[in-house]
Amino acid sequence: MKILAFADTHANKAAIKRIVKKAKKADILINAGDISLFGDGLERMMVELDKIGKKVLMIHGNHETVSEIKEGCRMFKNLKDIHRKVFKMGDYVFLGFGGGGFSLRDKRFERISSKWADKYKGRKVVLVTHAPPYCTKIDVVLDEHVGNKSITKFIKKAKPLLAISGHLHENSGKKDKIKDCVVVNPGPDGKIIEI
Repeated sequence: MKILAFADTHANKAAIKRIVKKAKKADILINAGDISLFGDGLERMMVELDKIGKKVLMIHGNHETVSEIKEGCRMFKNLKDIHRKVFKMGDYVFLGFGGGGFSLRDKRFERISSKWADKYKGRKVVLVTHAPPYCTKIDVVLDEHVGNKSITKFIKKAKPLLAISGHLHENSGKKDKIKDCVVVNPGPDGKIIEI
């Protein structure tokens, strides 16, 4: 499966044009949040993504609200809100958790992910969060790790194939590993990831 993952486009028209162009090579698209600039440009971005004609899994970042993404996705055929939800495609399971990015621990994520860890362990799981996992190349700011320990704990326990996140623009395009799980911040230009 080829995934086109992207994050932090912040209503940038040029970035969305690049995503649309790259989408031809993907089976599915994943947005890891902050598609708008505090809600501005959200509908325009969603219109462009829906036109691609492929499924686009979405979570909110810290620039959108839960309801903005949820209501926006309801208006479009190809957009799917996966915040706190599970989406299955073939043998793959996509787990989504939006928002955040500013805390070392997230009790809300811990509650839902504890259910996911047992239910989907051993499956082909892709985790999509806005906040990056702690102690990787994608959570370093000014030589310090600022990611989320709750996400890292889940990755170590559940062993997903892939973890996609955004939020930290400084780390756009970087990737790392937690055990066998590839963790990536695809950035606003997006990355094709084959799993």
